[in-house]
Amino acid sequence: MPAELIKAPVPLAHVQRSLRQCLSIAAELLYDHGHVLETITLPQRGLARRELLALSAAAPTWATCQQVMETSEAATFNEYGRFVLTHLGRELMFDMFGQGAADCA
Repeated sequence: MPAELIKAPVPLAHVQRSLRQCLSIAAELLYDHGHVLETITLPQRGLARRELLALSAAAPTWATCQQVMETSEAATFNEYGRFVLTHLGRELMFDMFGQGAADCA
């Protein structure tokens, strides 16, 4: 197999740093667009698909961060089809921003 086709595994520290950066960016974008952190930290709330599309249109970095959060299993869609953080995402958000930012962490 040619060397250019062999992909080295991404170091765990890099993935966690990217995830933390995306959570921080997501928090900022939520506030900038009239949302609060509890919008995604409370499992029964979340962002509807139309809200995700609006965020992606207004801030292209949102789509990249959303993808990182989903791939890292820090975010998912709840039973109502709304984008929310998983337990992992809430724990990281709590670690970064404190109890008030992640009420259910």
